[in-house]
Amino acid sequence: MYLLGLGLALLALKVLEVDPVAQWSWWQVLLPFVLAAAWWSWADASGYTKRKAMERESKRSSERRARIQDNLRGIHRDGR
Repeated sequence: MYLLGLGLALLALKVLEVDPVAQWSWWQVLLPFVLAAAWWSWADASGYTKRKAMERESKRSSERRARIQDNLRGIHRDGR
């Protein structure tokens, strides 16, 4: 995501002709987009994206389970 943001910033500077980016070649300005595409391709092909999504879901599930258990313990302590 950082590469995409960098690419958008460099593209805006190039189009608005802000120095020193205005003097750079288009390949230098567009390189972050190429690197972002390469990263996403690798992340999807290697399973990195799916693994991170599963870790996030597991963490949310564990937190939800702990919250429910804490709520149940509070109910039993109150005697209700």
